[in-house]
Amino acid sequence: MKQKGKFLLGTRDEFSEYLQDNTFTRVIELIQNHHTYIPAYKHFKGDNHFALLEGMERSHLERGFSQIAQNLTTFPDGLIAVCRPFDMIPAGIKGANSKGICIEHVGCFDIGGDQISAEQKTTIVFANASLCARYVLTPTEFSIVYHHWYDLVTGKRTDGTGSTKSCPGTNFFGGNGITAAKQNFIPLVEADLAKITHFKAGATTDPQLPQGLVTATSLVVRTGPATSHKRVTSLKKGTIVAIYQEKKGWMRIHPDKQWVSGKYIEKINP
Repeated sequence: MKQKGKFLLGTRDEFSEYLQDNTFTRVIELIQNHHTYIPAYKHFKGDNHFALLEGMERSHLERGFSQIAQNLTTFPDGLIAVCRPFDMIPAGIKGANSKGICIEHVGCFDIGGDQISAEQKTTIVFANASLCARYVLTPTEFSIVYHHWYDLVTGKRTDGTGSTKSCPGTNFFGGNGITAAKQNFIPLVEADLAKITHFKAGATTDPQLPQGLVTATSLVVRTGPATSHKRVTSLKKGTIVAIYQEKKGWMRIHPDKQWVSGKYIEKINP
């Protein structure tokens, strides 16, 4: 990857190598997706990646941040930059930073704004999938989140109600709501994740956590360890999950309330 100061800039393949070659210690549970709004596509000249990053950092410093807010930035040409160190908590979403990775996507993706280029779309999906693989996260609306889903005042997740931003844009992969993410974005991340093999052995952030392989064609994830609990989402066969807790034949696969039946999980590193 090319380097200027703290910033590293590279292709998708180079970013993948970066994730493989470096050790990170911070536990990550959320991947935040944002749009920059400004700079927008009209500010991108094709060769001014570092200038835009430096400009964003100056703006963030003026707002009282210690450095640039985001861990990663994607660009209209498909390149991706490592900005803030992964082991440093980002300044992305109030209430969701301590165990989050923040990605800013250069552009204004509200309706009537920039149309995401094909190359940037590919990189956005790839970055989310690669982070899911690296940190052993299952792509759901609980591990991949939008800024719009959090109240700006309280920092609580409201799924888009209350005092919110439109970020990452009202036209980001078809919308900034939960339904749009589940229908239009998360399935693309799932498909990319299924192609990634190089992180699947021992990629969990906590070496004490065992991992498991989903053996059912479609495994229901619930809010608690029983079929009476609310359904959250479902996982495809072959998905790798971290196992946080086991209780009466059920397994908790996320630090929050996400449980699956242990009958359909094959432990791969107990």
